[in-house]
Amino acid sequence: MTLPVSHQVAQILLEMQAVSLSPEAPYTWTSGLKSPIYCDNRLIMSFPKQRSFIEEQLASRIQTAFPQVQVVAGVATAGIPHASMVAQLLDLPLIYVRTDAKKHGKKNQIEGRLPEHTKVVLVEDLISTGKSVLQAAKTLEEHGAEVIGCVAIFNYLLPVGKAAFAEAGYAYTSLTDYEALVQQALLKEELQPFRTLLENWHLDPEAWSQGIE
Repeated sequence: MTLPVSHQVAQILLEMQAVSLSPEAPYTWTSGLKSPIYCDNRLIMSFPKQRSFIEEQLASRIQTAFPQVQVVAGVATAGIPHASMVAQLLDLPLIYVRTDAKKHGKKNQIEGRLPEHTKVVLVEDLISTGKSVLQAAKTLEEHGAEVIGCVAIFNYLLPVGKAAFAEAGYAYTSLTDYEALVQQALLKEELQPFRTLLENWHLDPEAWSQGIE
């Protein structure tokens, strides 16, 4: 039986060792949250076969969820390579969005041509709190674009991320998520002892982070 795409992508991430656990020395995210699990999707770039599968799935998801898309936008920096390959597959223009404007040259925050009222889909490598992709969406709209959705490879499904997207009002989707990843990971017996830890962290990452300080 063929696994759902969410579990296929989760398995790919596990096999390339993009997912790591560190319960004794938790990772600190840019947002300040601490986590016993880290998903490094940048490794996808180094695995051509798996990369091709993921980019094809991203392109297919965009065609299905956002068929009116006119431009693909990458969120700097991790979303750029995926956006580039997806734009090529869809034969669409590509742009990318920085967190801040450059300090030199033209001082651009958006690179590439963006006509007003263009329908844009943002591509991000993963969604945690949603801060980076939503900031990129805001920047695009301030420059006259119409952001019709966001697509990511992985979504942590955190309450703070769900709330941020609900407040901003943007549609979003991902190829895989925390639930699918943990389900695939726990098929390995050696990871079973971490089940409760992963569940407790995911229920309330902020409380969990404060509890280990």
